[in-house]
Amino acid sequence: MRPALPDFAAAIMTPGHMPVLLNEVLGFLSPVAGGRYFDCTFGGGGHSRALLEAADGVQVLALDRDPEAVSRAEALSGEFSGRFSLLDRDFGRLSSVPETGFNGILFDFGLSSFQLDDPARGFSFRTDAPADMRMDPRAGVPAGVWLETATEEMLVRAVREYGEEPHWRRVVRAIMGARGTGALSRTSSLADLVSAAIPAKDRHTSRIHPATRSFQGIRIAVNDEIRSSGPCPRHLRSFSLAGSSVRSASIPLRTARSSSSAGASAGKPRTPTTRLRTT
Repeated sequence: MRPALPDFAAAIMTPGHMPVLLNEVLGFLSPVAGGRYFDCTFGGGGHSRALLEAADGVQVLALDRDPEAVSRAEALSGEFSGRFSLLDRDFGRLSSVPETGFNGILFDFGLSSFQLDDPARGFSFRTDAPADMRMDPRAGVPAGVWLETATEEMLVRAVREYGEEPHWRRVVRAIMGARGTGALSRTSSLADLVSAAIPAKDRHTSRIHPATRSFQGIRIAVNDEIRSSGPCPRHLRSFSLAGSSVRSASIPLRTARSSSSAGASAGKPRTPTTRLRTT
């Protein structure tokens, strides 16, 4: 029997990884003995582990586009043999998943702490590294290359719409003006460039690093996260048990800023609202 919900997050948490809104997700999905659950964003595996431990015989199928998730999943595969499996793909390819008949489905949109805390991945400006930001390094182009080649319209969409940066015009002008200088290729120089584009008054009074919003928007654009998440709602019903409803919990992408690419607040847990639905 699992611990009472208020203590469950601490009980299963692994170093460096705090499953987001774990108690709320478990409370809504209400795992049942022998139930089958679909974790579409494996990340550090905290949600998958919690589901597996929540009731006898629970089975979990997980997805993740990050190739490093495969090694993180090995412990669960060994501990819960025959009850857990991981597919190496992102949730934008849900239509290619052959399995159905799930009691519950989970989406945790955004960045995992494992990606944020690895300097080599280029998501954070806490340490200097190549500006990569790809969740799947096997696909697409690094952020530094994308910034050099994206159209002005693409930059505006990233900084204004995805990053919700109030000074997006200044930031976009600064990025376009820095092309060819090398400043866009590394996290530190990119963060300095964006910070310098923010008016001094706002730069010095902001509670977050001035580059936080722009880094988030760039990351979302580089990984095409909005398009990838688009098909998710359309496929929910096809994964449900025959003749029954399926409960889905999603943690929205836009609310992940407090622990997103910037890393300025990486030590604080995210506090988004969870979208819960029965399909």
